[in-house]
Amino acid sequence: MQSATVFNIQKFSLDDGPGIRTVVFLKGCPLRCAWCSNPESQQRMPQLEWKESACVGCGACLTAAPHAKEVERANKRHVDVRSLLGNPTEVEAAVTACPTHALSSVGETKTTNDVLRVCLQDQPFYEDSGGGVTLSGGEALMWPDFCEGLLLRLHEEGIDTCIETEAHVPAKTFQRIAPLLDHMLIDLKHVDAAKIRAHTAGQADLMLNNLRWAIAHHPDVLPRTPVIPGFNDSLEDARAMASWLRESGATRVQLLPFHNFGEGKYELLDIPYTLRGTKSLRSEDLEDYRQIYLDEGVEAFF
Repeated sequence: MQSATVFNIQKFSLDDGPGIRTVVFLKGCPLRCAWCSNPESQQRMPQLEWKESACVGCGACLTAAPHAKEVERANKRHVDVRSLLGNPTEVEAAVTACPTHALSSVGETKTTNDVLRVCLQDQPFYEDSGGGVTLSGGEALMWPDFCEGLLLRLHEEGIDTCIETEAHVPAKTFQRIAPLLDHMLIDLKHVDAAKIRAHTAGQADLMLNNLRWAIAHHPDVLPRTPVIPGFNDSLEDARAMASWLRESGATRVQLLPFHNFGEGKYELLDIPYTLRGTKSLRSEDLEDYRQIYLDEGVEAFF
């Protein structure tokens, strides 16, 4: 039976595909987008989070996890949460030892049966609303066997399926899973390879070729662009992406204005957030940006 590392299963979502949906978030992502609002999704394995306000600096976690490095923040001794990546035994031991619950583990190995059982709990809501189950992440397609197994089981139960993906996976993997999905929500971050590489560490050709294939072969594809200050928020950026979409046969795109809701998660993981203090965008800030797409014949909406 297939398994994957799941870090959240969110019920009653209205923003991740049609109708009321259950969103299954899988850990692991090949990109390192500076604006990522789910940094806890980037590593494939379970990892630690540390909450400063709850920690008393007793050092119990250090005793329970002898292979962890020690750090001191705010005059509180504790394990370096990054030093236990790939050591699930000591991750669990450190969490258990903490008397004030300052440490928590993100991610748990679950089988397709485990996840299906949760999804089936809300089947009546899917049927009434035209909803279903959405796979997300991270990059869910980093777990192709798990995705395939779960999607097949969901279709056996008559449940609508969707994915949110960056499409940064081999074409063979992408084309293997795509037919099992009723809807595909696919990021179009940029069409400039240098910008993609600098801001995400990704390969533009891989993502663009997969998106172009999906537009040509899948019945329901929605490209989505996170609009990020300093990365792709200029009118020139919009013009380049709108032209690419039109030439690729796309007729619509969803624009996702930048927000900083995930900023606090970086502190829990003790990793830097390079966009700290960057002002969130609103849809009204992007009317000229949106007009570029409309002028290219591409429906753009928020």
